[in-house]
Amino acid sequence: MALQQLTLSLQFGRDLQEQAALHRQVLQRHRVRRWIRHALSDDAEITVRIVSAEEGRQLNQQYRHKDYATNVLTFDYQQQPVVLADLVLCAAVVEREAQEQGKSLEAHYAHLLVHGTLHAQGWDHETSLEDAQEMEAYETAILREMGYDDPYALDS
Repeated sequence: MALQQLTLSLQFGRDLQEQAALHRQVLQRHRVRRWIRHALSDDAEITVRIVSAEEGRQLNQQYRHKDYATNVLTFDYQQQPVVLADLVLCAAVVEREAQEQGKSLEAHYAHLLVHGTLHAQGWDHETSLEDAQEMEAYETAILREMGYDDPYALDS
């Protein structure tokens, strides 16, 4: 599989405070590029922004009308001829979920960036059970190709 071209902007919110160093260490540019490129079927320009729980909650409230911080928000602006999107990940939620699920922070970020990148290309797991199963299977295949375990396995 040929990897697509990616223009990447990687941003860290100013209010991450004590979380910033750990997340910057895990989210090295070359890793983020690799994870996203493996999920792309077209060339893309993607901004990845790592935010605090407060910023994540505000964005989720404003755009999805849900008053809590979620792990990843995908803002997809264009799918053809180039994918244009913003992926916003809440550092505190990602870290908490990784611990709860017994996963490394790296593996969980890889999964969520693949997940968000698929959303940016039109994949949707909320339309039907069949769509959810298809998206999960594709995410699992992409992650396994990169050496990560099935993100949906109960024992991972």
